[in-house]
Parts: sequence; structure tokens; C-alpha cells
Amino acid sequence: MGSVASDALGRGTSDYLDHMRVERGLSSNTLAAYGRDLDRYGAFLRGRGVSDPAAVTGDLLEAYATSLRSSSEGPDLAPASIARMLAAVRGLHRFWAIEHVTADDLTRYVTPPKPDRRLPKALSVDEVQRLIAAAATDGDTPSTTSSQLCDVALTELLYGTGARISEVVALDVDDLERTLSNPDIGLRLIGKGDKERLVPLGSYARAAVEAWLVRGRPALAARAVRATPALLLNERGGRLSRQSAFNRVRAAAHRAGITTEVSPHSLRHSYATHLLDGGADVRVVQELLGHASVTTTQIYTLVTVDHLRDVYREAHPRARAVAP
Repeated sequence: MGSVASDALGRGTSDYLDHMRVERGLSSNTLAAYGRDLDRYGAFLRGRGVSDPAAVTGDLLEAYATSLRSSSEGPDLAPASIARMLAAVRGLHRFWAIEHVTADDLTRYVTPPKPDRRLPKALSVDEVQRLIAAAATDGDTPSTTSSQLCDVALTELLYGTGARISEVVALDVDDLERTLSNPDIGLRLIGKGDKERLVPLGSYARAAVEAWLVRGRPALAARAVRATPALLLNERGGRLSRQSAFNRVRAAAHRAGITTEVSPHSLRHSYATHLLDGGADVRVVQELLGHASVTTTQIYTLVTVDHLRDVYREAHPRARAVAP
């Protein structure tokens, strides 16, 4: 979490973050983001001589929202960033009002901007296949190195399970050994808020993980100063980090000749979109992705409709207007 001052404003913010951690079960990454956003809000208030929640006014809250929309600290913030920051501040003030830290709930003074709807970018099936193939090579010849076996396991797991990158790098060897020995039980993933779900592990991901465990992981594990239970390892034998995993996926996409921006989350988007394209029910996809609400999952149906429309226009002989 962000740094918290020792004045009444800081203590009130710390209490709210503790509430979010205990009552809402938010992940450490989400709490850290809330902390950074509320640190910024606290700095704004202290810059105007306010160090007590009871002294905050609606005018100050409106002024803060205005400052975000016309920041003098650098490039203008994106609407989505402003919406996130103001949502954190609104939650803070709502908490203070409920806990009687303040006499009034000031959230009515500001409404977060509605971010532009951004449809997730999914790769085509062909692009996914090229990406996975590129993960197994160094760009010139087929590879047999331990690191590239790890890269193949990484990409197959991301696409084959729809997992978030944080969920994949958190996997331990034991998590996979249970699934490999009994395919019917599925792979256990721990998602946001420590929520657990089971997802099937397909044959391609299974084969990639088995190849990594047998022919790749032992060599890298031998380099470690201290043994780790982590499934995926870096060059030093330690647990693969999120940033390293991101870089590996991006490098494989570059080798595959994919010109659009690709990240581990692109494979999660592709997983969901390809399932829906294949006829999967949106509620099933919701469970597989670990979404708390089906509304989050339904955005992928918009992607699928757009894809179907494009296919129709290209394939149907009477889909396009006849030239005069």
C-alpha cells in the first residue's frame, strides 16, 4: 500500500484500506493501487492546509476532480485513470460517513467520468498458434533450451486456461502434479480476492507442462541458491516474475510477426473470445475466467458479434452493396 501520514487524514485513510483488505478481501496489488490513488488525494488536501477528514468540503472534492482533468504535472490523465482515482476517493468518503468520521457523505459532489468502452483485443487462432510456435524457438532454429521450454509452458497455460498472469506465475509444481496425475480434477487457480476456481487443462497445455517439468525445469532449478516450489523459473532458478513473463510473451509475439500489441492478458482475451466463438455459454466462460459478475464477461460477446459481422460481410455474396 502507499505511504500513510500520521495525521487524522492519514489515520482515516489507513482505516479505510484496512477495511478493504479485511472486509472486501482485495489483493495486495489492488490495495497498493488504492493506496497510491489515496496518497495523491491526501497530498492534494494537505497542500491546501487540510489534515483532518472533518475539514474536507464538497468544494475541495470538486477542486480535486478538476485538478485530475487538467493536471499540471504532466500529460493529461486518461478518463479511465481519472475514473479509478475518483472511485477510490468516493469509496473513502462513503466509508468515513458510515463510520461517522465525517458528518456528511461528500460523494455526491463528484461523478467519475465514464471511460470509453474499450473492447478487449483478441488474437486470431492462427496468431495464437504462431505465438506459441515462436515461444519454442530462438528466432532461427527450433530450440531445446530450458528457458524456451518454460516459455512454451507459460504461453500454453495462459491460452489453455485463460488464467491471469499473476495466477500462472504463482503456480507451484505440486499444483500441476495433481492435475497431471488426475486430469478430471482440473487446475486450481487462486484469483482476485483469493477466490479459488478449477479450470480444465487441455492436452496441448498438459504436454507443454510435462515437457518443461521433465526436460527443462531441472536444469534451471539446479542454478537456484535456494530451492523453490515455483512451477515456472527464471534463468537464475527463481520464480518467474510477472514482468519477466510479460517480456517473454511480447518477445515471442515479435518473433511471430504479430504487429498488434500483445501481452499475457491478450491470451486471456483470446481464450474467452474463442470459447464464445465456439458456442460456449457466457455463464460457463464467466466461471472459467473467475469473473465476479457476468457483466464483465459479456463484453466478450460484443467482440464475438463484431467478428461474426466481419466474417458475414466478407463471406456472404449479398452482404455488401452492389456498385452502381
